[in-house]
Amino acid sequence: MRPLPVVSLNGSRGAADGPAVPMSPEDLARSAAEAVAAGAGEVLVHPRTPCGRESLSPRVVGPVLRALRDAGVAVPLAVPVSVATEPDPAGRVARVRSWTVLPDRAVVRWAEPGAAELVRALLLRGIAVDAALPAAEADGTAPWGRELPGEVRPVLELTGRGAAAGEPTWGGARGPGPAGTRQATRGAGRGGTREAAPGPGRGGAREAARVPGWAGTREAAQVGVREPAPEAAVPRIGDGDGGPPGWLREPPAAGWVLFGRDAAAWPAARLAVRWGAVVRTGVGDVLRLPDGRPARSNAELVGAAREIERAESRGGPTAASR
Repeated sequence: MRPLPVVSLNGSRGAADGPAVPMSPEDLARSAAEAVAAGAGEVLVHPRTPCGRESLSPRVVGPVLRALRDAGVAVPLAVPVSVATEPDPAGRVARVRSWTVLPDRAVVRWAEPGAAELVRALLLRGIAVDAALPAAEADGTAPWGRELPGEVRPVLELTGRGAAAGEPTWGGARGPGPAGTRQATRGAGRGGTREAAPGPGRGGAREAARVPGWAGTREAAQVGVREPAPEAAVPRIGDGDGGPPGWLREPPAAGWVLFGRDAAAWPAARLAVRWGAVVRTGVGDVLRLPDGRPARSNAELVGAAREIERAESRGGPTAASR
């Protein structure tokens, strides 16, 4: 059975992007509940202050997560932790350590400075990690290397360059969104808000997973990692005949997420279904439906993604391809 799609509720969008973008915690909660009812299996939310600025402050993150749980959103919740919300690497780690209400997952841009220490801080708090990874290596090896045990799940973005012409390319994914792994049914994802326990951890960290560029250990207090290398050049994906890249013969143990933004969103959704990745959609990524009409809500976008999944499973045409 395929994992359900991830819905990116708001992303970097603002009120100027149209009425489909939820802004307040109450609007986010309503939109999330509707998207889950339409078939979303995980929610990615960018917490914001009342003036619209993204924030990692516990006074912003906590109320947003509580609002979603109070609205009955019982699937895993994820938040991004990046330079966009806190430019200072040490500041990002300090924010994570200050949270009083915890998300189920966090998305880390693997190429950003301080990613190693940030991932360690998240794992020590019991928060699963999605790694927005650089592109595939120039020699054709998988973006996630040969081994990716534990909690870390890759998130890859299909860039718009060439996507409409059938020549999509890999880009370093900038956000995630996650669902469908064994962690997607654990913890508060089945109901209730995860209140943070006192102290640096929650009774011990999860596995210190290894990802490309890491020299890791499974000891929670000594997650030995080194900083990731800068993003590689962006190669084309596929085998030239529309088939998946060769490195998909060794998919990551935790699954992976494939998504696109705007013009690349629906081609990415079709490829995700064909190649066994988790689909991601939502107004944070795309504002139009596959037929070009403006989306009225996150729920409508999730419904379109589910239609693509059903059509691809039957081997027939989808709304995105008509």
